[in-house]
Amino acid sequence: MKIAIASEDKTSISEHLGGAPYFVVVTVENDKAVNKETRDKPGHGEFADVELHPQLDERGQHGFGEIAAKRHKEIREVIKDCDVLITGRVGFGAYQDLEVSGLKVVVTDEKGIDTAVSLYIEDKLPSLKERIC
Repeated sequence: MKIAIASEDKTSISEHLGGAPYFVVVTVENDKAVNKETRDKPGHGEFADVELHPQLDERGQHGFGEIAAKRHKEIREVIKDCDVLITGRVGFGAYQDLEVSGLKVVVTDEKGIDTAVSLYIEDKLPSLKERIC
């Protein structure tokens, strides 16, 4: 199993998926983390030439529409070999698009990458739905 964690500093979990420049990808075998690598993640900086969230749904939520779906697909491509994504917050559109693509999205207030991975392996890391924005 591979777990991708959104991060701004490669050691802690990013407060929001969109702003994180990295994924820390942890490979888990036999309930142990056996490898850790860092991958660049497309985010708000790469999408700066286009209005940040130009398409809203009927309730005014960002992260929906054709442009947002394309961005989410680009993000997913970087971690296409991963089974799980852990992040501090995520937009509802990204959450839906990533889940539909087969990625389990866990939204947490845990800050430490190693702690979050250990808790996830032990099935003790709750996904806090109130952190989906």
